Amino acid sequence: MLDQRLNAFVLGRIRRFLCLWHNARARRAGKAFYCNALNGTSDYNISVNCDMTVSCSCADHDGSGTIGDLSSQTLKEIFDGPRAQAFRQSMARGRLAIPQCATCPEVRRLERSKAAHYLAHYSLPTKGIMVENTIHCNYNCRSCSRSLITAKRKKKSLTLDDVKKISLMIHEHSIASLYYFKLGEIFLCPTIYEEVSTIRNDNPGLEIKVETNGSLINTDKKREAAMLMNRVRVSIDGTSDRVLARYQRGGSFRTSYDNIRNLVAYRNARGRKLPHIEWKYVVFNWNDREKYLADAIRLAREAGVDGISFWPTVSPFYGFSLRYHFRLYSDKIRPLETDRFFVRLRTLGAA
Repeated sequence: MLDQRLNAFVLGRIRRFLCLWHNARARRAGKAFYCNALNGTSDYNISVNCDMTVSCSCADHDGSGTIGDLSSQTLKEIFDGPRAQAFRQSMARGRLAIPQCATCPEVRRLERSKAAHYLAHYSLPTKGIMVENTIHCNYNCRSCSRSLITAKRKKKSLTLDDVKKISLMIHEHSIASLYYFKLGEIFLCPTIYEEVSTIRNDNPGLEIKVETNGSLINTDKKREAAMLMNRVRVSIDGTSDRVLARYQRGGSFRTSYDNIRNLVAYRNARGRKLPHIEWKYVVFNWNDREKYLADAIRLAREAGVDGISFWPTVSPFYGFSLRYHFRLYSDKIRPLETDRFFVRLRTLGAA
């Protein structure tokens, strides 16, 4: 708990400093800010939380990015509402709305006249949204602010009625993609199959993507839930329990690896090309050696997954990998870093 609080404290101070710096730069240049999420052009960051509140950021740990509540408002009412408008107005004046904006990839700097234009010219999200079905997790990851996140949620999981309401909203607004995860472990919900089935039945053409630690995809019913998805990305941050547990505390490499391998076999036995199954390897300075990355690529290939992706971390702040940042690897690794950090292991096809 101490390192989680320390990490949150340091990152919070960094964001506040960056806010002041970005605001000062904008003021000197006579510029303002623009947010893709609040203007409906993001495919990711507008997120429905497990208590039906709506946030403008996928990393809204402290609730500062909450802009409305689907329990009592429509999506349009939330986007037109006072909280979302206050955020837009702040950015149009050249001030970031909340500290999270300082590190959010949706924020852009632009001319004040253009920023003023977007105050009245924004749309509802149609590219994609994120939905958090639960805040519960069976891991205790090193930099996860679980206690803070849990305290901010009025409910800890969506009900099936909530899922149905969200599903109909997705259909009403012709939203193209759904990221069905956020700050909890999605397969911890006993109704995961019913949840995804509801969404898929209402939205047959919807692209559904999930991220999971993989430790609980261990029954045929859960694997059937995965079969209704377009992409399943499994986060396994090491190739042994010793390395993995440095960050994913409570996790087991063998359990998650066997589950991802079994999921591939389950899909292939049914003659399916989807879901696209990917191993996500978050790179820290304790799992960034060339041997570790090479072992992960080899094991991913043996499991039959479609690819493995390497994600450099900034949290915890002391886990940042200089080796990966500067790509200090031999030619055995460098040629495999296609698409920046994704290694393709299987040719993709249609379902």
